[in-house]
Amino acid sequence: MRVLVISTFVIFSVCTKVNGQGKGKEEEFQCPSATGTGNFADPVTCRRFYQCVDGYPYQNRCPSGLYFDDISKFCTFKNEARCGPVPSTPAPATEPPTELAEKCNTAECQLPYCFCSKDGTLIPGDLQPEKTPQMVLLTFDGAVNLNNYDHYKKVLNGKRKNPNGCNIKGTFFISHEYSNYQMIQRLASEGNEIATETISLQSGLQDKGYEEWVGEMVGMREILKHFANVSKSEVVGMRAPFLKPGRNTQYKVMEEFGYIYDSSVGVPALPIPVWPYTLDYKIPHECKSGTCPTKSFPGIWEVPLNAHYVEGFEGGHCPYLDQCVLHNHDPEDVFEWLQEDFLRYYDQNRAPYMMAFHTNWFSIKELEKGLHKFLDWVTTLDDVWFVTTTQALTWMTDPKEANQMNNYEPWSCSKKDNLPPSPCNVPNKCALSLKKENFTDTRYLETCSECPNQYPWLGDASGSGIPNKDNYVPDNV
Repeated sequence: MRVLVISTFVIFSVCTKVNGQGKGKEEEFQCPSATGTGNFADPVTCRRFYQCVDGYPYQNRCPSGLYFDDISKFCTFKNEARCGPVPSTPAPATEPPTELAEKCNTAECQLPYCFCSKDGTLIPGDLQPEKTPQMVLLTFDGAVNLNNYDHYKKVLNGKRKNPNGCNIKGTFFISHEYSNYQMIQRLASEGNEIATETISLQSGLQDKGYEEWVGEMVGMREILKHFANVSKSEVVGMRAPFLKPGRNTQYKVMEEFGYIYDSSVGVPALPIPVWPYTLDYKIPHECKSGTCPTKSFPGIWEVPLNAHYVEGFEGGHCPYLDQCVLHNHDPEDVFEWLQEDFLRYYDQNRAPYMMAFHTNWFSIKELEKGLHKFLDWVTTLDDVWFVTTTQALTWMTDPKEANQMNNYEPWSCSKKDNLPPSPCNVPNKCALSLKKENFTDTRYLETCSECPNQYPWLGDASGSGIPNKDNYVPDNV
């Protein structure tokens, strides 16, 4: 099964300031005078790195089995790490790119079709924070299967309610390999949102072309239609693998194939969180991945991943919660950490609080117990709502005050028109051949639909067994 990299631009929770105590190479490290702040390679070993803060070096150790990459500035697998120090060279002079998006123009950018602000922190509709409903976005990435389904169901257990009495909801960014489509259909039939990651979760997709993005994104949407009975029109959101957007190419595909939003752009650890915005204008913050769109894509929403952190950066800072280093904490510590992180939103501008997870989080009991304690606490607040990403964007297009939300129809639980039917009780269990580049393997797929001839894959979303069968036509053609 694919192992998710814990890409640790996370700062390890136990840091040692290099202050002259003890002898050796550590105390000789000098932070670069030109920058003074940032992560820098240890000249002795790739297992460590230094975090420089205002010119002071703090020694950090990568988690077990990971090594510091001096180009990307985080810890990763040994075969991917470019050991440093890597000398920096000036970027070559280039012609300025054309058709760049311009900075936000609030006079021209008006709801419901466009939303931006100078630094991304302003509340839609110019609402006061205390009159703004605090939205929480539970998002889950990757395959859904026996490794995580029961954990997800304990979060979305039907007992935790929004202030209007409806069950709390989440958004699932689905990748294909190892997914159980009966389980996905169950989650969708209960009102959770299903969005796409990609079919293969291949690394390096950010550098691929238009056809590769179509095959991965639109193909994943087709697989969901065939095997989970999720209508194509209901799959309107996207997240790029490893939070590495595909520059302008990915967003061109979204524009042409009817996607409404992306949620792949990471935001640095800023004091005030950033609200979602449309891509009519330039992104109002630093692009952590370096692969964000540079052109204008009018009407396409970006739902960014604000960095999670607490004062003093205990546990580090991270877009996915399982990337912060909290595994030495007990459940009460985890609860208090999440509570402090959440209150930065709730006490300031009430930007949507996105809790993004991989399965990794739920493999550590202390983290899971701390999460449940946090969820039980936050659902007691009468102006906090757990909504899907699309529900959050619906509110943003026409903002309403918190005291109006109990009767807000888009967040009610009475409408079930577009939900897939409840899945079968006994799914078909299909053992199927998967042909990759240089080998053939067996994959197992569970679905209420008939078993396909072959494991669905790139170019053959229906599993017909005919290579390169798929030919997707943009919605606007």
